[in-house]
Amino acid sequence: MAQLAVRIVRFVDDAQPGFVACEFEDADGRLHTLIDKVPVFTSLMLDATSVYPQIGVVRCETLARWKDARARELVRVSTVKPDGIESTEGLSEFVVLSSQVSGL
Repeated sequence: MAQLAVRIVRFVDDAQPGFVACEFEDADGRLHTLIDKVPVFTSLMLDATSVYPQIGVVRCETLARWKDARARELVRVSTVKPDGIESTEGLSEFVVLSSQVSGL
């Protein structure tokens, strides 16, 4: 399973097991925010008193890989499988740099 690197930037809700907001930039430099349960993004025990940002990942599915006109290696990923994650804008497919994705 591929994993997209994210920055866990803040704690948003203490409903068990706790919810956090994560951010990442796509290949065009657009910032995306994901919000879900702490264990979806990290094995760390994070709460409102934790220091942010923290490093995290979101599991994703690789849909395509290619090089663009600037010779950057790009990957289209979907965060729908396996955890059903969408951005705060309702997006679940993103084009990112291949260096942002592990397990390709």
